[in-house]
Amino acid sequence: MRTAYKVRVYPDSEQAAQLGRTFGCVRLVWNKTLAERHTAYHQRGEKTSYKQTDHALTEWKRGEDLAFLSEVSSVPLQQALRHQHTAFGNFFAGRAKYPRFKSRTARQAAHYTRSAFRIRNGQVFLAKQTRPLEVAWSWPQVDLTALNPTMVVLSREPDGRYYATFAVQTHDPQPAPECNSQVGVDLGVKDFATLSTGEKIANPRHVERKAKNLARYQRRMARKQRGSNNRRKAKRKVAAAHRKVRHARQDFLHKTTTRLVREHDLVAVEDLNVSGMTRSCRGAVDAPGKQVAQKSGLNRSVLDAVLGEFRRQLEYKAHRAKRTIAVVDRWFPSSKTCSDCGHLLAKLSLGTRHWTCPACRTRHDRDVNAAKNILAAGRVAAREHSGDACGAGVSRQGSSLPQSATKQETGPVRAGP
Repeated sequence: MRTAYKVRVYPDSEQAAQLGRTFGCVRLVWNKTLAERHTAYHQRGEKTSYKQTDHALTEWKRGEDLAFLSEVSSVPLQQALRHQHTAFGNFFAGRAKYPRFKSRTARQAAHYTRSAFRIRNGQVFLAKQTRPLEVAWSWPQVDLTALNPTMVVLSREPDGRYYATFAVQTHDPQPAPECNSQVGVDLGVKDFATLSTGEKIANPRHVERKAKNLARYQRRMARKQRGSNNRRKAKRKVAAAHRKVRHARQDFLHKTTTRLVREHDLVAVEDLNVSGMTRSCRGAVDAPGKQVAQKSGLNRSVLDAVLGEFRRQLEYKAHRAKRTIAVVDRWFPSSKTCSDCGHLLAKLSLGTRHWTCPACRTRHDRDVNAAKNILAAGRVAAREHSGDACGAGVSRQGSSLPQSATKQETGPVRAGP
């Protein structure tokens, strides 16, 4: 299994200057190679191989205009070419979008393979640098001196902070002990998650809480002259405000997903279409700008909740702990189906938070009822497809519609057909 440790590093002025040159050369090689790939394909219909880009890099170093590329380690430059070759492979396979040019104001990164760094006595030495980097190691249970990483990624965030990521090959962890507990999770915006046990996890709304500070810093930056030192300082403050929001969001997600995986053997979630939930509204509106404004606010709330990242973390943590993840089809009417008798309502408006079943007269909380139905569908999927990691159809529950789910224990989770 491959894992990574990300820590802060504190380079001195000389090391920061060297890293800045490395980041600039990596960005130049990426952008120049991407431009030549684009020209070769669209003007001459030729595809560019990695071998051709590697040969072009060698020729650039021999020329007078780009001779400064030899002043930095060649490993990050070659890694940039490999990453771009992989990015185009993913694009042509339909797994990713077309590769984009890198900006000097965005996050900068340089990848060092095993031949371009060494760890000696707990100190990290990079190629082209004589002094070790000061590393703030955050894992007392892991010995940095005994660490044997396959790659070290140096990065600089827009707010000026430096980080180092150590990629390490480790043994698969031991399966977590069984706790004889199962849970269904209904994700939303008003409450981040509602569990089938009745517990509701509040949505922290990180962006909304920091919106005033972000707006104030952005106004200050807008008043500064472009290209000035004051504008760069103001831009760093904006980036620092975004970093605080990003870190608070990640901390909340990690704590929530870790608790769910640690306390339950099976976790059933709904296969939400996050991209569809955040798609812009178009067409006629009742009042000018009313529907668009409501959709814009919903977009911000959905994106702030990062439901897709929640599922990603839940999947890989369940894989490590050998837990079961059941993904219920997004069209399964979990909110409109009575979890007690299976009666299916013909219609249920989004504003209705509580409803009474006309068949058994049970009073339901909309989200808790949906979580219970999601758990029931996940149990059926786990029972019927205990040895199948590809997912399959799930039989009808009461009067509900057909649904599909995925059962996963030792591999990556995928939505059912």
